[in-house]
Amino acid sequence: MDDAIHSAARTYALHIVLARRQHLTVGRLGDFTFPAGRYIYTGSARKNLAARVKRHLSTDKKLRWHIDYLLASPSASVVLVQLFDKDECLVNQHHGGVVVVPRFGASDCRQGCGSHLKRLS
Repeated sequence: MDDAIHSAARTYALHIVLARRQHLTVGRLGDFTFPAGRYIYTGSARKNLAARVKRHLSTDKKLRWHIDYLLASPSASVVLVQLFDKDECLVNQHHGGVVVVPRFGASDCRQGCGSHLKRLS
């Protein structure tokens, strides 16, 4: 993964497939139902983007960020990671999709994204 990350990259998009519908508690956000399907999650890291992405792909971690709760589900798998040198909110707003969980990954968002996780299908 380190070789794939160039110095300008600061934003990532995780393409996730959820094989089965899941009822999950997402930290302080609460309980939500995630329909089966394809999702995209947009995140960023000011420093060490490679470590952040590797952490998300790991199965041995403490649940810290909203995305950790979804990725901890045995039904969830990351099928593609994209890297960008653009602002996280711009990348997120570029993708279509439907918000399933308001404020997911966007607790500190100042651009009105609503959520940084979208269901694509």
